[in-house]
Amino acid sequence: METHPRQFKKEPLMDGFLPSLIAVNAFFQGSGGWLTAPMKFFSFLGSEDFFLITLPLVYWCLDAALGLRIGVMLLASNGLNNLFKMALHGPRPYWVSTDVKGLASETGFGIPSGHSQTAAGVWGIAADGIKRTWAWVAALIVILLIGLSRIYLGVHFLHDVIVGWLLGGLTLWAFIKFWEPVAARVKKLTLANQILLAFAVSIGMILLAALIVFLSWDFVLPAEWVANATRAGGDAPNPFSMEGMVTSMGTLFGLFAGVAWLAPRGGFHASGPAWKRALRYAVGLVGVAVFYVGLKLVFPDGEDWIALVFRYVRYTLVGAWVSAGAPWVFSKLKL
Repeated sequence: METHPRQFKKEPLMDGFLPSLIAVNAFFQGSGGWLTAPMKFFSFLGSEDFFLITLPLVYWCLDAALGLRIGVMLLASNGLNNLFKMALHGPRPYWVSTDVKGLASETGFGIPSGHSQTAAGVWGIAADGIKRTWAWVAALIVILLIGLSRIYLGVHFLHDVIVGWLLGGLTLWAFIKFWEPVAARVKKLTLANQILLAFAVSIGMILLAALIVFLSWDFVLPAEWVANATRAGGDAPNPFSMEGMVTSMGTLFGLFAGVAWLAPRGGFHASGPAWKRALRYAVGLVGVAVFYVGLKLVFPDGEDWIALVFRYVRYTLVGAWVSAGAPWVFSKLKL
């Protein structure tokens, strides 16, 4: 029996609302070009690059326990977001309409908004850790502006952002409710079993993503999406890439494994005078650069399984360095 690739077909509901959704993006972009710079800034506050800089700062220099919670929330949110994106196949606004400018470039599917979901989870966890009313107010403002920035930049529809906020809020609720009891049970496991559990969770998420990709084997990106995306000056869509999931899960495994290894050795506390904290951050970032940038230069790159295995190893080392390697060096340097 002959099979044919399955082209994307808009659901009647989406088809009917698409002009209105595009109009929302066009309205935001019509507010004036002066908004582009601040909107890109707020978008940056929800990006992986921003958290790559700030997560080590919190963990090494401010509050290690809060830094760990933020890190786990970030990586878990990224993993869940990848799963939903791959399963839902939602386009970006600038992929489907030339009336929307692509002021940022994204290669993955649109719904749910990863920036909005991550912002709700991570900034919410930060506010919960600070436990001050002003922190929650500030977090809500940042979460709102990050979501709106994604609409303005033309990379998300309004419903992408709303779904991202809802998923982020649900993840935040579950995290606050279950973190302590789950952590207490995990701490009772042996070191080997803790590391094995972290590895199993990370590999399980990767395999689930691979299953979704496999089940989407007959999905073909509409030529219109690809043409509009490249015409806007961005990268061509590559929505079934496994790199994002492997990156998040490798880092998550390394982060957990490092914490488990360090705990029986006294753990890590981010106390000390300001000059020591500043030195910790400087020394620690050197290590991040070695694993994040240095190994990228020597490890194979690409989407084949060998390259993905090396990517998993590289990001495992990044996570382990942040949670255990750098703190061990700090102790030896008396920082």
